[in-house]
Amino acid sequence: MITVELARALLREAGVLWEPAAGDRFVIDAELLSGEVFWISDLTVEVQTYRDHSLLGFNGTTEWALDSVAADEVLWIPWEHQLRALLGDRFASMERMPGEIEGYAVVLTDGSRHVDVDPERAYAHAVLAVL
Repeated sequence: MITVELARALLREAGVLWEPAAGDRFVIDAELLSGEVFWISDLTVEVQTYRDHSLLGFNGTTEWALDSVAADEVLWIPWEHQLRALLGDRFASMERMPGEIEGYAVVLTDGSRHVDVDPERAYAHAVLAVL
C-alpha cells in the first residue's frame, strides 16, 4: 500500500483526480485518523451526492459516530491496477528485484526505472515521474 505522503504527492504534485467508487480505499487526512484506512462499500461507506458535491457516507455504527466526510477532505489510496492505468501506454513492465533488499521496479517505455520495496509504491513513484 502506498504511504499517505505518496497519496498527497499524487494529488498535489501530479494532480491525480479521484472519482470515488466501490472497492476504493482512502484515509481521512487528519492526524488522529491518518492511520485508519477506509474502504468504499455499499454496505459501510458509500458515495453520495449532495448539492453537486461528492460525500462519503458512513452507514451504521461500524465507523464510530462519523456520518460523512467531503471527498476533498480525504486522500485516495489507489490500488496497483489503478496506478498502472494512470501510466497508460508509458508502462512497459514490472520487474521483481532479487537481492539483499528485495523490491520491485516499474519500467516505463522511456527506459526509466522506479524502484521500491512495495509494488504499489513503485507504481506511485512512476506516476509522479511522468505526470
